Amino acid sequence: MEAHQQAFVELLVRYEVIRFGTFTLKSGRKSPYFVNAGQLRTGMAIAGLGRAYAAEIRRAGLACELVFGPAYKGVPLAVATAIGLAEHGLDVPYGFDRKEAKDHGEGGVFVGTAPAPGMRVVLVDDVITSGQSIRDAVTLLRNAAPNIEVGAAIVAVDRQERGRSEKTTLRELREELGIDVRAIVSIGQLVPFLHNREIDGKVVLDNDGRAAIESYLDEHGGVS
Repeated sequence: MEAHQQAFVELLVRYEVIRFGTFTLKSGRKSPYFVNAGQLRTGMAIAGLGRAYAAEIRRAGLACELVFGPAYKGVPLAVATAIGLAEHGLDVPYGFDRKEAKDHGEGGVFVGTAPAPGMRVVLVDDVITSGQSIRDAVTLLRNAAPNIEVGAAIVAVDRQERGRSEKTTLRELREELGIDVRAIVSIGQLVPFLHNREIDGKVVLDNDGRAAIESYLDEHGGVS
């Protein structure tokens, strides 16, 4: 992994965004790991998150005239990413949507910088589950103004699980939407990096934990 990915994984561990054990997912499936980006709820944590998203935008060479975060989890991500880009001298606008259009004041569905005709947009979200929030956000942006170019959607962690087919949800979204859907780090990168590694004096992922995740992905993983 690159330096920004390694720093990001350590951030995830320190704030218990990624945890290992036995967890029941919303689907009812038992998983040996769990990702909860809601744990990043301090100034230092969200700053580190924004730097990771900004680093991924820069590493991938993505054209970005607007960082957009879908309500509500994407709101702090868009703000933090714009700040992270500004630290590198890139003053990029950010925006997000309301769940319900405002019918007074300035009105409308967008807050911050609204999508404009021909604008190149990078979408930021936390994790991919069904992928529906990304589908909805891309549709919203493309309908907002003529010739909007949603160049990429970036999430924190790719669980690499099957979507509606044998492919991962991330790959399905990439093919369905025709945009670059990417993660800062995948579970396939994260596991070998953390295996038997000490962070703050504690081994994060032992042999049994790694074996459980690999077995889970053998059963539920998709083709990337």
